[in-house]
Amino acid sequence: MDANKEVMARNIRKYMERKDVTAAEVCRSLNIKTNTFSNWVNAKIYPRIEKIEMLARYFGVSKAALVEDSDNIVLSPHEQALILGYRETNKTTQEIVDKILLKDSEE
Repeated sequence: MDANKEVMARNIRKYMERKDVTAAEVCRSLNIKTNTFSNWVNAKIYPRIEKIEMLARYFGVSKAALVEDSDNIVLSPHEQALILGYRETNKTTQEIVDKILLKDSEE
């Protein structure tokens, strides 16, 4: 298997776990075919850039967080605190933050 496909597959599974969603939920929310998504998660194929962008928005992460090996991503203490605070807050607050971040990234 291609190393890039493996990294992408591992990161998708990681963010699904963090968001506590199933593959069916991701596919339904993003209108992605289950076969295609399964191939991504099993490192058989690599998503196109527009699908990577869609996944990044859905999980509330950067494209780099999906395509790069997380062992190579170094966060500052401030970034770590922000992420921890986000994860520990309630779903309503997370949705508000997501909307703000998505709005900023679309401008």
